[in-house]
Amino acid sequence: MKISEIIKSADWKTEKHVPAVCAPEKVKAGEKFEVKVCVGKEISHPNTTEHHISWIQLYFKPAEGAAYEIGKINFSAHGESAKGANQGPAYTEPFGAFTLKIAESGELLAAAYCNIHGIWESSVTITAV
Repeated sequence: MKISEIIKSADWKTEKHVPAVCAPEKVKAGEKFEVKVCVGKEISHPNTTEHHISWIQLYFKPAEGAAYEIGKINFSAHGESAKGANQGPAYTEPFGAFTLKIAESGELLAAAYCNIHGIWESSVTITAV
């Protein structure tokens, strides 16, 4: 089995596990811009001790060559407590932002991990002018 065989993909507008990548379609090469990533943008994902998003990773794949890891955001508080599941004082939401610069056009790819439903992916094309 290969890792690619366990990664799931769908439209984030209809599937609550798919990471949404929000970025401009065009950016100026070499200038900073912001990329937001989240799970549950259209359909809320549970954020409970039993069912939650553990992390989101973002990559940039230029038109030619290998993909580059931009970063990873870990979500660690899911309502855990000594009192029991979902009785804790803190819950993290699966959302984050990155500021980056790119020198050429390519794709932004995101992967997210649900502790019950596995790894999900999505991507958007971005043009550097």
